[in-house]
Amino acid sequence: MSKFITILLLFSSLLFSNEAQEIIKKLDDNMRGQNISIKLSMRVVSLGHERTMKIESYSQGTKKSFTKILFPPKDRGITFLSLDNQMWQYVPKIERIIKIPPSMMLQNWMGSDITNDDMVKQSSIVEDYDSKILEKKANIVTIELIPKEDAAVVWGKIIINIDTATYTSIKDIFYDEDGEEVRYFIYENVKKFGKYYIPTYWRVQSSDKPENFTEIVLEEVKYDTEISQQYFKKSALKRFSR
Repeated sequence: MSKFITILLLFSSLLFSNEAQEIIKKLDDNMRGQNISIKLSMRVVSLGHERTMKIESYSQGTKKSFTKILFPPKDRGITFLSLDNQMWQYVPKIERIIKIPPSMMLQNWMGSDITNDDMVKQSSIVEDYDSKILEKKANIVTIELIPKEDAAVVWGKIIINIDTATYTSIKDIFYDEDGEEVRYFIYENVKKFGKYYIPTYWRVQSSDKPENFTEIVLEEVKYDTEISQQYFKKSALKRFSR
């Protein structure tokens, strides 16, 4: 009897694991599509000061991403490129391309609460993490993501709250390798673009600095359109900086 119960528990655990993976896959597909181009505004509040940036980005899958700063004028033309887990930045003022090492993936991007890893989408929650359902309440599912042993990721654990009615995140909590909470994302104002749903308001909050936060508003979103492959070459850093 005890052996039967053990087998039943193992089977239930496997089913929950498979369900968690399916939910995470749908969430990831919903956020990325085949490709996605976005124009957004980013408001950064830190130490009582605030500034706003305008940004455009183009992404294809998990390995290709190009980002350009449009505003403010002093930062206009700064570009970022991610290809196959490598990242570069071009700074027009010094006319120099800088390769960003993996050790800097956790550093804040342009003074915001976003990391370099967030901006270039280096980590894939589908490929790099094992998932497990922690709780289910109606449409809301809480899933724990633990890095796979061979995954080159920057987080020790991520807890995601997902609305399975739209397969969008409500809140993501990020932990370091010691299990300490570092920051969290809050997502609101979900909109539908074709067959995809995506939150158009994001708030990124540092867990230990409540006065510091970053707000992101997606102003223009296009899924599965033709994006020139020229954006995903190193020459794009200078070419599209203008």
